[in-house]
Amino acid sequence: MTRGATHMITFKRSSSLLIPLLLAGCAVGPNFTQPAAPTGAGYTQAPLPSRTAAAAGAGGPAQDFVAGGDIPGQWWTLFQSPQLNQLIDRAFRRSPTIDAAHAALASARENMLAQEGAFFPSIGLDASGSRNGTPTASLAPVAANNQRIYSLYTGELSVSYSLDAFGLNRRTVESAAAQAENQRFELEAAYLTLSSNVVLAAIDEAALRGQLAAQEEMIKADTELADIVRREYMLGEAAQADLLQQQAVLAEAQAALPPLEKQRALQRDALTALVGGFPNEDLAVHFDLADLHLPDNLPVSLPSSLVEQRPDIRAAAAALHAASAQVGVAIANRLPQISLSAALGTSPNALANAFTPYNQFFNVVGKVAQPIFQGGALLHRQRAAQAVYEQAGAQYRLTVINAFQNVADVLQSVQADAKTLEASVAAEQAASCSLDIARRKLQTGEIAYLSVLTAQQSYEMAHVAVIQARAARLADTAALFQAVGGGWWNRSDALASSAAPKEAH
Repeated sequence: MTRGATHMITFKRSSSLLIPLLLAGCAVGPNFTQPAAPTGAGYTQAPLPSRTAAAAGAGGPAQDFVAGGDIPGQWWTLFQSPQLNQLIDRAFRRSPTIDAAHAALASARENMLAQEGAFFPSIGLDASGSRNGTPTASLAPVAANNQRIYSLYTGELSVSYSLDAFGLNRRTVESAAAQAENQRFELEAAYLTLSSNVVLAAIDEAALRGQLAAQEEMIKADTELADIVRREYMLGEAAQADLLQQQAVLAEAQAALPPLEKQRALQRDALTALVGGFPNEDLAVHFDLADLHLPDNLPVSLPSSLVEQRPDIRAAAAALHAASAQVGVAIANRLPQISLSAALGTSPNALANAFTPYNQFFNVVGKVAQPIFQGGALLHRQRAAQAVYEQAGAQYRLTVINAFQNVADVLQSVQADAKTLEASVAAEQAASCSLDIARRKLQTGEIAYLSVLTAQQSYEMAHVAVIQARAARLADTAALFQAVGGGWWNRSDALASSAAPKEAH
């Protein structure tokens, strides 16, 4: 028996009742539409003020809320820190998180392209040769040349093509494309999260450096005051209890220094890891609050634009799209699969005879396949796909709600931070004046030591509060840029422009 070369062309057909569907190119299942922005959604119940409160000194100017304001693609440059810009560039180049997100996107796109291959004919070529012997003592026929031992050469060309009658392949490709879109925005979310984390880590380090400097100043002031009390004790003008109390205060101030140093070291390790480095590496950059400029304008995206700007919302919408297409896939799998195949080949006993008419053959076969009973598997898979679609819809709505809450929380925090800094600066100024007066009066003997100690402790607490309030303003400003989407659509690369929000153009 010879092997035939198979030339196969497969067409999925429908019955005569489904011809209009074929002509229209319909695909079963729901046709996905991008969810509209929620109507009536907002960030605050009361109107948002035009600007924040202001305070004296660095980090204290008022910030203006700009409704509908756009966000730069590199929003972190608004902090005007070359060192911060350098560190984020390094993070983008070296972070394993970014590399993993790029690889996930590449994989999703390749899977989509692989699925699109079903739209085109599939062509295969196969050739083989064999040496055969026929037993002459049996009734088996000998070869056409009456030789017991003979050669046989078989060549076959196969071509197959699927007619996507019910949209099975179209829905599958649609789902794969949506999954690639999901990974596209997961990548944007990874960029946004990484840049935000680097900015926040830099601010935290700057705040810790400021608190360390303040603590060292406290220790210095406590040491000087301890020296004063010691001299007064030696002169008999102060009690031993006063001296012991001041020494205890000095010891407490010194004991507070190592925990701050520990926090700064841990923060340094975290910052190094964010940029893809190891703890023994020297970043060669250090951050101070004075080196970080507080941006003057705060963009407040319109609620209708937020759903287009937030990468997590766009990723959730793509996941919803993929789930919608899978419903169509499940429905199409329950419908008839009608195919037409044709075979063309040649089987000569010598290569020179490959193209002689008597060595060539062909056949045409029609086939109809309709699932009848599979224990309800296809029906339940369709219902499962529908449930996944409903789950994705609920997750999308939850993502939108959380996004609006995120923006609202940050807006409230930004306003509260400004008021906190305003009050903290006023308290620090008052405490500083009070401490200066108390020290002068102590030297002239007008007040007791305890009054100076109380004034000093008040100033130390007020000074640290100012540092923390300034850091909070910077951190929540960065959080607002992250909450409104990070301006990825304003980058110049093709990856960003391919999915930029319409409102941003």
